[in-house]
Amino acid sequence: MLKKSATAAVLAIMMLAAIACTSPASTSKPAEMPAPASTPAPASTPTPSPKPKPEGPMRAKWIEPQVDGDMIAIHLRTIKDNRIIHFNLQTQTGELAFMAYVLDDAVHVRANVCPPCRSIGYSLDNDILVCDRCATLFEAKTGDGIRGACVDFPKAEVPYEITDGKLAMRKADLITAYQNTLKPGWP
Repeated sequence: MLKKSATAAVLAIMMLAAIACTSPASTSKPAEMPAPASTPAPASTPTPSPKPKPEGPMRAKWIEPQVDGDMIAIHLRTIKDNRIIHFNLQTQTGELAFMAYVLDDAVHVRANVCPPCRSIGYSLDNDILVCDRCATLFEAKTGDGIRGACVDFPKAEVPYEITDGKLAMRKADLITAYQNTLKPGWP
């Protein structure tokens, strides 16, 4: 009789284990145990990790820069959070498009135009700029063309300063970079 009771108990435990393994609750993350009351709270909250880098080309987000006379400013945090952004500059001759992106912890600002295919827009694929229209490839560090129909039109870089957490650029420097990108080769 004792042997039958032990066998029944073992079978009951095995059945409960099988049910637990196949129930939807078993796929959820186990609850964390609360810390004992005597454990002191951490002195400071850790800084959250940056957003993980997505796989494949990153499409740019269009933003509005701050314009103050001859100076154009963009919050550095906006560029870092999005990894690549596009913005326009209104001039007497119309709007000029630019891009800013983070590569190897450095920020680059370049004209955002592909004259032969008339595209305004690039994606960032690791260290390569990819024209959103014709798929011509450019070195993101240098702006040099790599391969594609518009390879002869390198992307000119815009000088900037970082002040109070903002990227500050002169309107004249933006216009010069844009004009240099409209011409084949480097000036």
